[in-house]
Amino acid sequence: MRDSRRPGGVPDELETEAIAEAVAGRIWTLDGEAWTTTTAGGSCGPRTCTLEIAGADPGSQGDDLWVFEVEPATATVEVVSTDLRALPPALVDHLDELTRSIFPGRLQGLNLTNARWLPTPDETQFVMSYRDGDEEGSACGADISVDMIERSVLSEESLDC
Repeated sequence: MRDSRRPGGVPDELETEAIAEAVAGRIWTLDGEAWTTTTAGGSCGPRTCTLEIAGADPGSQGDDLWVFEVEPATATVEVVSTDLRALPPALVDHLDELTRSIFPGRLQGLNLTNARWLPTPDETQFVMSYRDGDEEGSACGADISVDMIERSVLSEESLDC
């Protein structure tokens, strides 16, 4: 955290061994290995702080972002949200093929615009987002949650199709 490249960096109250250990115990990566690039930042109020940690590996199609609420006095760390997009291109291609095979024809004409993975206990689950145009101007789209191991659809949300 002390080497944060993010402007403003990480507040001093968060740069303790206890908080670093607590955060490390809560973060997962897709392959279980440490990221090669990491960025951290945060801000503090009277009792709690927000800590954001993003990371990725070379060649990933995106970054993983973990947002934590931290109580510095007790080194309590809770996950507030995740946005996990650090996926290798080959895996994204495989997940796209899997999703399209489950929905033959229904995704025809839609472009894969985004893929993300879910943290434990759902780490074999991915959300695939399809749109008929670019993200901003899409008239039709689908967000489909798939389980790669079970090769099944967990949920589907269609948007204006």
